[in-house]
Amino acid sequence: MSGTEARRALITGISGQDGSYLAELLLERGYEVYGLVRRASTQRLDRLEGIRESLTLMSGDLLDQTSLMRALARARPHEVYNLAAQSFVPTSWSEPVATAESTALGVTRLLEALRSVAPEARFYQASTSEMFGQAPPPQSEATPFHPRSPYGVAKVYAHWATVNYRESYDIFAVSGILFNHESPRRGHEFVTRKVTLAVARIKLGLQRKLALGNLEARRDWGFAGDYVRAMWLMLQQDEPEDLVIATGETHSVRELCEAAFSAVDLDWREFVEQDADLLRPAEVEHLVGDASRARARLGWKPEVGFGEMITAMVTADLAAAREVQGRGSPLLRS
Repeated sequence: MSGTEARRALITGISGQDGSYLAELLLERGYEVYGLVRRASTQRLDRLEGIRESLTLMSGDLLDQTSLMRALARARPHEVYNLAAQSFVPTSWSEPVATAESTALGVTRLLEALRSVAPEARFYQASTSEMFGQAPPPQSEATPFHPRSPYGVAKVYAHWATVNYRESYDIFAVSGILFNHESPRRGHEFVTRKVTLAVARIKLGLQRKLALGNLEARRDWGFAGDYVRAMWLMLQQDEPEDLVIATGETHSVRELCEAAFSAVDLDWREFVEQDADLLRPAEVEHLVGDASRARARLGWKPEVGFGEMITAMVTADLAAAREVQGRGSPLLRS
């Protein structure tokens, strides 16, 4: 590689929350950024607004190994970030086979394609704290996995597949075991965004109540923009190593509600209702990460705190809801 040649990166799942933040980070660092988007998707690219013209997007799918090989051959990447997956835990209960196909076997297809087409590329796999499941906190790289959902099980498979290809084929492959990370770009189906969207609508009189499941479940919530920086740092090291990325702080869903409603001067207790139908078949009660190794190896630490992040999410959702309201108020939802 010449000294002036730009580094090239391929991101699967580029249109998601993490993919969009990672693409911005890599562009800022002078990379040529290629992104894989599914043919069958609606190709929702709003998260890439502002950088879309700087990206090269290609059609492909983790279910189709040929499309992965074609994408790798075109991008000729120095780095590959696999962020694509069926990542919504409740959906994994209703669609366990589809979750396994994309989230587990899809990673094997990508690793096989990488081995055949771009064996010198460095590979990042998006692992997750959901792999720990029932394991007692705090969870670190040494904590045994005990997943409590089909999603967590699929991610464990993908994690060990990544380790296996690293050890078997001498590929620079790492897994970032990321704890929950949120932002105003988080999908509407995730609990943090479900809460902040409801807060905005309730504040504007567009919604009356918010139904949630387990209010006592505790999570280690960080900011997605901080976490993609850790992904990049993991691929810049001399040796590949799997690392936990987390804040080390834990908050309950109840505390999440309190912070979000407080941002608009409302009392969450007046609006939140528990719904037993929203409880998981097997609940993960308490996740909190020990990221001391990442701090030591990468020099990484989170920069955005929990309260600041939730307030930013509420502020963004409030602005969006006001814009929708200005175009004509939708029906009031309970």
